[in-house]
Amino acid sequence: MDLAVKPGTAWDDAWRRCLTVAPEAFRDDRVRNLWAAAWRSDGRPLPATSPVDGSPIAGAPRLDRETARRAVGACLDQHRAWRHVPLAERRARVAATLDALTEHRELLALLLVWEIGKPWRLALADVERAIDGVRWYVDGIEPMLAGRAPLDGPVSNIASWNYPMSVLVHAVLVQALAGNAVVAKTPTDGGVACLTLACALAAREGLPVTLLSGSGGELSEALVRAPEIGCVSFVGGRDTGAAVATAVTDLGKRHVLEQEGLNTWGIWNLTDWAAFTAVVPKLFDYGKQRCTAYPRFVVQRELFDEFLSAYLPAVRELRVGHPLAVADPADQPPELDFGPVINAAKAKDLTDQVAEAVDRGAVPLHRGSPAGARFLPGQDTSAYVHPVTLLNPPPSSPLHHAEPFGPVDTIVLVDTEAELLAAMNASNGALVATLSTDDEATFARLAPQIRAFKVGHGTPRSRGDRDELFGGLGASWRGAFVGGELLVRAVTQGPAGERPPGNFPEYQLMP
Repeated sequence: MDLAVKPGTAWDDAWRRCLTVAPEAFRDDRVRNLWAAAWRSDGRPLPATSPVDGSPIAGAPRLDRETARRAVGACLDQHRAWRHVPLAERRARVAATLDALTEHRELLALLLVWEIGKPWRLALADVERAIDGVRWYVDGIEPMLAGRAPLDGPVSNIASWNYPMSVLVHAVLVQALAGNAVVAKTPTDGGVACLTLACALAAREGLPVTLLSGSGGELSEALVRAPEIGCVSFVGGRDTGAAVATAVTDLGKRHVLEQEGLNTWGIWNLTDWAAFTAVVPKLFDYGKQRCTAYPRFVVQRELFDEFLSAYLPAVRELRVGHPLAVADPADQPPELDFGPVINAAKAKDLTDQVAEAVDRGAVPLHRGSPAGARFLPGQDTSAYVHPVTLLNPPPSSPLHHAEPFGPVDTIVLVDTEAELLAAMNASNGALVATLSTDDEATFARLAPQIRAFKVGHGTPRSRGDRDELFGGLGASWRGAFVGGELLVRAVTQGPAGERPPGNFPEYQLMP
């Protein structure tokens, strides 16, 4: 079957539409930075390629340290004005921004496909989730802000590349609705055009948004340590998060730091294998490049044969390929479980980790093949990793204790409940976990001992939307928890002596 990119969905098509929709933010072959309420062609554009097929796309225009410092200073001026804008007007402007995002949701999703490799269905869901989530706050913000005031300075947002809309844009719009000016750093690995278009639509409605590009090391002085910043919101890995945590703790700065953890799925005294088989493909959405992905299964040894009978058929049916490849121009983009990982370097790193783990004793139970994948003739596939499942990764392997952030599953076998809990708590805290067991009493007894913020009974847990809270235990989270009213509380000031729920050096308080 000969495949081709669906007409009208090529990167060049998306770029031309960006130039038409927001000419102030896009110029010729580059995106621009937004600060002091003006789009600027400063910064050194870096070359970038799409993970989808290795073709060139727009790269981030990296600013230097001094320009970033000036931009943050200008954002403080915006903040001092915006915090006095009446709530009714803030609501109206945020609502108008949501209307504009809705009008251009398919273009935003198409940019996500090319920039970070999301399949079309998931890319569109990311955009719509951001819009719907913020509308919930617009509709119900009054009681959340009762007795509260904006921060003394703007909120600085540093987030990973995997959910530019439903995590980063969502947070930025709620922060602005609460009365704060906002700074957002574009992720280094992708999403710059999508974020630029979203911020252009917000800026047109008068929201006090600053959008900057640059390396973390170059911009951290301005985005984390600058005295103008009222709160730091970070989503990313533990190594970078630890450096940010040290800085904000030293400065006594308000912070929300969402960090990775090894989310685990336990199997203990289970018989409902049909339900488990049905959920396995969903766990591979976007190639497990999610903070709430489940890359580790902890399985009762005497159930291992039944586990494999339920797990392997589902994994063998996963759909991988080019997110926009169609056989007929009239076809919709294909229904895929995932496309590429974020770049070819990540693909090589994952492949090397798997090879090293096997060399040191891990048992390969499944290796996906490119034979059934949907690729274009001659397509660059260097950023694609096909599903891999390993039994008992050795302790010396990163796959034993860290989140792979890719379509690699590992399985650990246990014989006792104590071993089950120890294996599920291997990474000193996680965001989510799940325990599949037939017995309600067993779940009720074991779940509180699993060090994850959310624990599901046979079903996956997610970051959540609207009034659902989110956080992490152990090293997976530092600072205030978010979600629902807690997101607003994290970026506003309340009564003197208020202690927000979260993980702080001096206390831990669960909501």
